[in-house]
Amino acid sequence: MPLSVDPNDAALFRRTSGLKPEHQAPPSRWRRWTRRLAVGFGLAGLLGLAVGIVAVIVVLSRFGQGLPEYRQLMDYEPAETSRTYAADGQPLGRYAEQDRQFVPIRSIPEQVANAFIAAEDRNFWTHSGLDYVGIARAVVQNAGRIADGRRLIGASTITQQVAKTFLLSRTVSIERKVKEALLALRMERVLSKERVLELYLNEIYLGLRSYGVAAAARNYFDKSLDELSLAEMAYLAALPKGPNNYHPELRREAALERRAYVLRRMTEEGFVTAEDASSARAEPLTSVAREGRDALVAAPHFAEEVRRWIDESMGEEVLYQGGLTVTTTLEPSLQQIATDVLRDGLEAYDRRHGYRGPAWTIDDPEGTDWAGQLSDPGARPVRIPPHLEPAMVLEVDGQGARVGLAGGAVMDMTRADMAWALEGGEDGNPAELLEPGDVMLVEMLGSAEERQPALRQLPEVEGALVALDPRNGRVLALVGGYGEGEFGFNRATQAKRQPGSAFKPFVYLAALEDGLTPGSLVLDAPLVIDQGPHLEEWRPQNYAAGRFYGPRTLRDGLERSRNVMTIRLANTLGVERVVEVAERFGLGLPQPFLATALGTTETTPLALASAYATLLNGGRRIEPAFVERVQDRHGRTIHRRDMRRCPACGFESELPPDLPLLGIPVADPVNTFQVTWMLKGVVEVGTARRLANLGMPLAGKTGTTNDFLDAWFVGFSPNLVVCVFVGYDQPRNLGRGESGGRVAAPIFGAFMERALAQGSASPFRIPDGVDMVRIDAETGRRPAPDSERVIFEAFARGTGPESAGATVRGFEDEIY
Repeated sequence: MPLSVDPNDAALFRRTSGLKPEHQAPPSRWRRWTRRLAVGFGLAGLLGLAVGIVAVIVVLSRFGQGLPEYRQLMDYEPAETSRTYAADGQPLGRYAEQDRQFVPIRSIPEQVANAFIAAEDRNFWTHSGLDYVGIARAVVQNAGRIADGRRLIGASTITQQVAKTFLLSRTVSIERKVKEALLALRMERVLSKERVLELYLNEIYLGLRSYGVAAAARNYFDKSLDELSLAEMAYLAALPKGPNNYHPELRREAALERRAYVLRRMTEEGFVTAEDASSARAEPLTSVAREGRDALVAAPHFAEEVRRWIDESMGEEVLYQGGLTVTTTLEPSLQQIATDVLRDGLEAYDRRHGYRGPAWTIDDPEGTDWAGQLSDPGARPVRIPPHLEPAMVLEVDGQGARVGLAGGAVMDMTRADMAWALEGGEDGNPAELLEPGDVMLVEMLGSAEERQPALRQLPEVEGALVALDPRNGRVLALVGGYGEGEFGFNRATQAKRQPGSAFKPFVYLAALEDGLTPGSLVLDAPLVIDQGPHLEEWRPQNYAAGRFYGPRTLRDGLERSRNVMTIRLANTLGVERVVEVAERFGLGLPQPFLATALGTTETTPLALASAYATLLNGGRRIEPAFVERVQDRHGRTIHRRDMRRCPACGFESELPPDLPLLGIPVADPVNTFQVTWMLKGVVEVGTARRLANLGMPLAGKTGTTNDFLDAWFVGFSPNLVVCVFVGYDQPRNLGRGESGGRVAAPIFGAFMERALAQGSASPFRIPDGVDMVRIDAETGRRPAPDSERVIFEAFARGTGPESAGATVRGFEDEIY
């Protein structure tokens, strides 16, 4: 019988034996190719992976070795701008290789950081140094940009930009990009996101010489970071792509478009609302004017002294990279007064000596763009100070002149406007003085509605003014010359000139220390001194040559600046005593000659002002100080002018704390007050009596050197010392009668009148050990019924008019 087979068993047999049923068709060609392709792609993928691994190994081995040490960024402190400030906080100067103010990330407003993140690196908080999504997006977008010929976009993260800025060169190459990527990945493993962002926001260049967001906020908007509006934050975040491309004045439209882009990105990232962004887009883009950005107190000579002090005491690197905050002693209001009065005084002296001709001439004025030439500072052959402006003569006749000003304005000048320059004053003929094409300098006088040009010229004479606080040596104002913009030579600190009679107070101090009194008599009579073989006899003369006044008090000798009396005193004391006093007061070491008593040893205005401050300060010498305090970049005080400790300061008390006195004692306060009291008479009745009408307690001394080469006045109120010097840089005669009393004293008076106008007039402080005694000013003795001038004189306790002693002759014979 036939064998029967179960169908299920047959199916199982076929599955296990691999035999095919007769009805199954062979595989199709498509399926065979599909399998082959799958196998091929698999092999290609494996090969690509292997190649990729090899490529990574090659890149790491080639570019990963010798990369810059990125861990240094953990403690990195960038170079910061050092800033100097006047005593009231106004900016005085900036010193930097790069203008930067470092701000810790915790102090940077969150929205400032958000603006930069939205514009530069939207995935900053989530990526690990490289933004792979951003890279893919850039690849896709650049494909279209290549086809359109447009500039390619990048995908650098903020971390990559930090790596490039701090650790790599700016050379564009594949090698640099690879190193940049590797460094970014490594940096993210050791630096926090906050530290990376802090480095970026403080280092990035944003135009206008600004490095970092804080400097940019100040230079573009004159604001601190926490004062910025949303629109201003967005504008700053627009700048990393190219500050010059988005200049707020030169490329305004592009700047507004880029700012709008940043605001849109901030909205998309949820940093701001659509309403806030819309309001910010409507805000005008207004940057601070350049003159506002660079506005500093106008005190270049003072500022240079501060810079030099920091450089010498702390080093150039600290000055230009250390981020110092330097508070100086400068009082801007006094500095402006000093600048004004010295300028006016030098110009007044110059006008007394006539008109020297035009500043320059313009040929063919009718066929020349004279308005353009006058307006262009680069076309001017002379530097013109801010208070003057050039004017070209268009027409001139016997009554006046018509002049053209910068910008094209035309004005008329009368004879009164140039009277000082005309022969015959206001009755002179302008046509004899001016010609068409002459360019002269004018000062616009009168109100804004009725401005009138007055003829001026740049003085050839120069000068200096120094103002000190005698109690602490603080330099309150310093002007080193007429041209304050030309601060290469500072006459206040660098011009060594003979002080003339301004030195005499130190001769008289030596006499008081030797036991004389202000009422002691000294002979004022002709004197002939034999100077030795082959030398002419020296016949000292008073200012009024040939006039002598017989026995006169010490006070009168100083008040009237008697030369012969001073020589007799010096010889009596011994010139070495005078030299020793001068050295104690910081006036150098003069030669031990009799002429030294008349001020032949050169000194500077600052040194002389300091010496007078020591007189006023009770004989305590304090070195002049330009710097009050210096702080480092972290705000730590590293220098203070006043280093005295004050344990009681800060505690409630009815009395001020008892602090030790500043300075080194170099003279008895009784003797220095006696000199001060005599110098008060110089202003009241002596060589500076023109200052008496100011009606305030003042003292001082004039100084005039031989042949009227130099004119000085050093004077003071109880709390302010001022020294004024006038003279030519290449010494020459100032003119007959141009003495310290005529040239320098009015400058001092003008300064004091304005400087002390707001304060109450306090008297000179009388120290312990001084008795104020009434005497006859002429005789030095107690007043008689017929005494014409009776004064209170300062005597050391235990002395008085009876202690005057015999008349000082100085020489045993009249020929020495």
